[in-house]
Amino acid sequence: MSDTHNSGSETRSITAEDLVGIAEIAEMAGVSAAAVANWRKRDSRFPNPVLDLRAGPVFSRPAVRRWLHVKRKVFMSSRISTINLKGGVGKTTTTAAVAEMLAVEFDQRVLLVDLDPQTNLTTVMIGEDRWRERNEAGQTLAQLFKDSLEEDPDNRTFVLDEALLSGVSPVEEVAETGNLDLLPSSLNLIDIQDRLASMPAGRYYSRAPGEILHTALKQRLDDYDWVLIDCPPNLGLITLNGLRISQGYLIPTIPDILSTYGIPQIVTRVRDFAEEINEPIEPLGIVVSKYRDQANLHRTVVDELRNNPRLPRVFDTVIPEAASIAASAEHQLIGTLRQKYQYGDRYALYRSLTEEIMAAVGISAGV
Repeated sequence: MSDTHNSGSETRSITAEDLVGIAEIAEMAGVSAAAVANWRKRDSRFPNPVLDLRAGPVFSRPAVRRWLHVKRKVFMSSRISTINLKGGVGKTTTTAAVAEMLAVEFDQRVLLVDLDPQTNLTTVMIGEDRWRERNEAGQTLAQLFKDSLEEDPDNRTFVLDEALLSGVSPVEEVAETGNLDLLPSSLNLIDIQDRLASMPAGRYYSRAPGEILHTALKQRLDDYDWVLIDCPPNLGLITLNGLRISQGYLIPTIPDILSTYGIPQIVTRVRDFAEEINEPIEPLGIVVSKYRDQANLHRTVVDELRNNPRLPRVFDTVIPEAASIAASAEHQLIGTLRQKYQYGDRYALYRSLTEEIMAAVGISAGV
């Protein structure tokens, strides 16, 4: 079963895997079909049917999953992008630290998706030598996007299970959990992104440049408790692919003028994109990093961010600027997270930030 829905400038395919009926929703939630029918009657926010068939209404699986997670507190994987239009703001360091905390402190299964062509998250997790081997073998996300430009399926070589790396991290206690997996990035994404807008649409307009990552991963997303997507510092097609599989997003930033200037644009663009694809993508909050308490500008900007009602909330936990934080962005073999973030209260700060992010998506840190 398949259908196509036009959404703005791109055509999006809906397949049978995207759709669920009342019985499937009941199975997802662990309740009876009668309970689901009752939810529909009592909650005006329950997702509307995509189709009304003779056998009964059919719903969007992602919309139902979101409703179950937020409204009914039925646990589903939490999928979050990290975005800023400026580089060097602590985006990758924050993503890596939260992923490691989730894996070790909260025993969560985490998938890291590195969409940033700078490959910083990839090299932090597996090192440059191992990254080069993967890149030369075509086992990175660049190959997935490159394949999308091929009209002939026989010329597509990306294999998800070969690209997916299990049990990553240079921190021994993280790797030993087996809780942290990675889909690595590649410098080649820079050239590929410019060509995605002209990718072939497929025989029945079933392919679209914003759907590439979703199509590849949708059968595997529920294998994880968390999917964290490190996006490039722009709002191009690669970033939109990350947002397409996201339920929310974080904005790490240095509290200065240049780093925060693009935040309103991010919020507006993501909101418009979410409306276009008819899926919720919530702004979870702004993460202040590389903070200098002695800098008047930093204190002023943080206050302005907190008091601006048009912007997402600012998390209470603030990550200070420190040499140890910069060092944590390098691939260094080490025993424990406490050793990695040993100076000052950095370990406690990242753990506290992780708890705040869990709370923002409605998950108790006691999970």
